[in-house]
Amino acid sequence: MTTLQIIGGGKMGEALARGLVARGRAPVHVVEPTPERRAVLDTIEGVTSGDEPLPGVDAVIAVKPDVVPAVLDPLARAGVTRVLSIAAGVRTAAIESHLPPTTRVVRAMPNTPALVGEGAAAIAPGARADAADLDWAESVLGAVGLVVRVDEDDLDAVTGLSGSGPAYVFLLAEALVAAGVAEGLDPAVADTLTRQTLLGAATLLSRTGEDPAVLRRNVTSPGGTTAAGLAVFEEADLRGLVARVVAAATARSRELGR
Repeated sequence: MTTLQIIGGGKMGEALARGLVARGRAPVHVVEPTPERRAVLDTIEGVTSGDEPLPGVDAVIAVKPDVVPAVLDPLARAGVTRVLSIAAGVRTAAIESHLPPTTRVVRAMPNTPALVGEGAAAIAPGARADAADLDWAESVLGAVGLVVRVDEDDLDAVTGLSGSGPAYVFLLAEALVAAGVAEGLDPAVADTLTRQTLLGAATLLSRTGEDPAVLRRNVTSPGGTTAAGLAVFEEADLRGLVARVVAAATARSRELGR
């Protein structure tokens, strides 16, 4: 018996479906209008697809923000009583206004590492959602990563930090590869070392639970090579730049939610 449907069969919808099936939540139904995408989804064991919502089945909205209004009326007609939205910037009140008064809504901000089961997501309840609905939402997104709970007003900052954060890391990776090549490394070597350095540093940060500042100091010998590199970051006000980057993304998320 299908107990969950995902509205939207793009990369994030597919990642969620795969993660849920891997966690024993099959079958999962994906609502996707494009025949080509449905053909891909139908190859996943434990996943079915179609072009209309199933009646009375909990739903995850995994479409682009501008598509959300188009999927809400079909969900209302299908009598869906619980919805988790991962559409950036679309507030719960806007979703609730298109659904029956008994429908509970939870809003989330995941990120793209969910595609490899290492996502970071925050969830917030709408006006009608209760603790059980948050537990349900956490169980869904927990299939593809870590989940924290916040107030809805904090989701814009979550978007600026972790929602957009992978792109910041990818930009750093691009810059490190280019810098290595500029110093004479073969491009393939620079690429391999960059990928493993970022993976190793992130794993060390995660597994040790140490304060990032402590880990930074541990690898920085006074007067050494790392200190020389970090001094350039400090001179360029890296901390201030990162603060402005996150603030800009947060502000844009607020604009999209108006």
